[in-house]
Amino acid sequence: MIRSLEGKSPKVHPTAFISETAYIVGDVEIGENSNIWPGAVIRGDEGKIVIGRNVTVQDNSVVHGDADVYIGDNVTVAHGVICHAERIESNVLLGNGAVVNWGVHIGEYSLVGSGAAVVDGAKIPPRSLVLGVPARIVGQVQERHIALIQRVAQNYVRKGQRYKKEGNLEASSYMR
Repeated sequence: MIRSLEGKSPKVHPTAFISETAYIVGDVEIGENSNIWPGAVIRGDEGKIVIGRNVTVQDNSVVHGDADVYIGDNVTVAHGVICHAERIESNVLLGNGAVVNWGVHIGEYSLVGSGAAVVDGAKIPPRSLVLGVPARIVGQVQERHIALIQRVAQNYVRKGQRYKKEGNLEASSYMR
């Protein structure tokens, strides 16, 4: 569902795929070839949320902030992520079930591991490998991590376009 709030409506690029069971509300911009999957919630009710190009927000993830939120290009917000970050630069992967709390800034080409919990206000430098609860920088991403970040983003752009091309079925076509 895409809905306005207090006169502010989401702006979705025509090439983006939005699942019919995602919930997007308020002051939200979603960029070219991005894809928002079932159960995802993007709430621009306290600040503007800008999502760049080729971003995937996977199933049952939440993007919300108490102020403006910026997500760069080629970012993967994997399944079940809670994201209240202030800023996520381009080419970042947030692993399944990660929690990124208020005011966090994540530098480009970083990887936050599955289940990690990034504490309020953390500043993660570019190319950081972040793991654990609470999350800690455990090293620098390697070329294999960068390849993974790029591969996942590209795969989901293709997947989103497949879904967008297929379209929705009318109730009469499958309820016979």
